[in-house]
Amino acid sequence: MTLYRYKAVTDPGDILEGDMEAPNRAAVIDQLRAQGYLPIRAEEAAAGGALAFLRRDIGRRKVLSHRDKTMIIREAATLLRAGLPVDQTLDVLVKFAEKPAVRDVLKRVVDKVRGGTSLADAMAAQGDTFDRFSIGMVRAGEAGGALDLALTRTADFMERSQKARQSFKSALLYPAILLLSAVISIAIMVTVVIPNFQQIFTDAGFDLPLPTRIVMATGTAAQRFWWLPLALIAGAAAVVAARRRTSEGRVDLARRLLRVPFLGDLLTKAEVARFGFTLGMLLANGVPLVAALAVAREALDNAAIAAAVSEVEKQVKEGKSFAVPLAESGMFPTLATHLVRIGEESGKLEDMLFRVADIYDGEVQRATQRLLTLLVPVLTFVMAVLIGGIIISILMPMLSISQLAF
Repeated sequence: MTLYRYKAVTDPGDILEGDMEAPNRAAVIDQLRAQGYLPIRAEEAAAGGALAFLRRDIGRRKVLSHRDKTMIIREAATLLRAGLPVDQTLDVLVKFAEKPAVRDVLKRVVDKVRGGTSLADAMAAQGDTFDRFSIGMVRAGEAGGALDLALTRTADFMERSQKARQSFKSALLYPAILLLSAVISIAIMVTVVIPNFQQIFTDAGFDLPLPTRIVMATGTAAQRFWWLPLALIAGAAAVVAARRRTSEGRVDLARRLLRVPFLGDLLTKAEVARFGFTLGMLLANGVPLVAALAVAREALDNAAIAAAVSEVEKQVKEGKSFAVPLAESGMFPTLATHLVRIGEESGKLEDMLFRVADIYDGEVQRATQRLLTLLVPVLTFVMAVLIGGIIISILMPMLSISQLAF
């Protein structure tokens, strides 16, 4: 018998965690389901020390690209729709996988599936290879008996996300090159060029204009204290890392991030789109609302929004409607809560959740495109002002020297 650590959702929607001795992981899953629970995770408990480290296969895992994972899910959906069982579907994917990393991951997944593990649990056992969103969607499809549909919708969502990500990277390339060139140019001027002129101006023996004095002081400070910005960045990173080790710290940092102008609004809309799509898929597959909220919460990246969903889940357990605590949380846009209220009252909640996901996914893409469109001219203007100001501050005393010479 082996000790397994499990995590499941009860009928009222509570998260249940504990340990169970069983001959294999499949027995743990079966026992949890027999007790009326919705399994989320079942992993072999670590023995601790060097032995536990040696037993882990994390070191053998290789990172898959977003495109690789999307192709796996899309092809699996196609094969399942054609009538193949899950294990045979995975065998076909292993056989035709071109990349060794993809083949290795799929082999480990199919081995666990044949050992009695659900596909979602087999994916979760691969560490960070598959994200929580994909695992949650697969779990929803398995729970509702519509795995092929769940995988198809997951692949659609991932492809839209990948397209938006590629568009963002392509559009960001020129601004990044422009910014890097400007930073290097300013650094050279401040640390190399300006100090050379400083001696000339000092020998001239007259008062420098205020802009020139400011630039000279900046150059001197950059030479003497170049390490200070690096130390501040390292210190800030250490503080953030320490805060992220606690649940309260993660929620606080996530809440602060959501308050950043423009970026916070963009992140909120992205999380709302993810939450609406995941929850809608769970409900469409027959998962009860409270249990679906618990699973959908696991797919969220922002800890503050996840904490708000947890509070909504508690109030739904107490008998409140879903839309009311969702609106009271203050984390979700008014339009989203309004559509949820309409869906709840009309009995078409999952359809409205899909609508919410489509609306905010589109808004995220449009806002990102607008940001990138404005970024180039703004960066060009700012860099021109900075470099032009430095050049003018140097030219002003040089012109004065020339006038004195005549």
